[in-house]
Amino acid sequence: MRTHSNPTYGDLMLKQSRTGFYQSSGRSLARRLGMVAWLLAVLMVPTAHAQSKTTVILGTATPGGGFPVYGEAFARIINESDAGLLVEPRNTKGSTENIPLLEAGQLDIALVAGEPAFEALSGIKGPPANLRIIAAMYSTPGMFVVRGDSPYRTIADLKGQAIAFGARGSGLPILARYVLDGMGLDQERDFKAVFLDKAGDGPVMLRDGRVAALWGGGTGWPGFTTMMKEGGRFIAPTGEDIARIRAKHSYLGDLTLPANSYPASPRRSARWVPGALCWHGPRWMKRWPTS
Repeated sequence: MRTHSNPTYGDLMLKQSRTGFYQSSGRSLARRLGMVAWLLAVLMVPTAHAQSKTTVILGTATPGGGFPVYGEAFARIINESDAGLLVEPRNTKGSTENIPLLEAGQLDIALVAGEPAFEALSGIKGPPANLRIIAAMYSTPGMFVVRGDSPYRTIADLKGQAIAFGARGSGLPILARYVLDGMGLDQERDFKAVFLDKAGDGPVMLRDGRVAALWGGGTGWPGFTTMMKEGGRFIAPTGEDIARIRAKHSYLGDLTLPANSYPASPRRSARWVPGALCWHGPRWMKRWPTS
């Protein structure tokens, strides 16, 4: 049984940013987690004097993606710093499931990608969600990765190919849909779209040739890290593509990752990571309730 000293837990949402922990995208993960921990601690000051621990259920996503990694680290930091709290990460199908689970009170807080958060809070597909933002998390530049021996070099080359766009409930397929739409492409009409049961399946399917490319996002994203260690190669929108995408979807921002953002395989040297599209959060966050 969970105990709550703050009646608004069911309305809280920990929202992923597509352009960084905003103003702090260059900071270390540990420092970013520390900032979120501080914010959460401020919200939960009354629990510090509780007689029993308050259990907070944190919704993440499917194994093999970035959310479970982040969620485990987040929970560890909070649990070590506040004896009155017990944050318990829970695997879910991802962002698109976390939002209704929050609204139903089945999660206390959750990690949610920028695109489904934007749609939910803006009421694009129904009434605006009654949720609050605690903090942005980290930058999630979206792009494709292919095997090192792949003949594909551009997004246009991937047309007609089987592409793993991420876990079914993740926000990554939604980011891909907006990016491709801005380029005049349809995710399911122009590609053989594959949606995964869990994020960790992506690298396996790319490795054995069931898909030609894997879509993902974020510095240190596990799928990218795995494939780059094996000699993978990124495919991202060109400068011209990015201009077209942003002209249609202005809430997306471009981001260039620096050299060595991902490990190089023993066969290849790490050079640079191309520009990619990510959710442009700071301007849009001002529209929505925050804690």
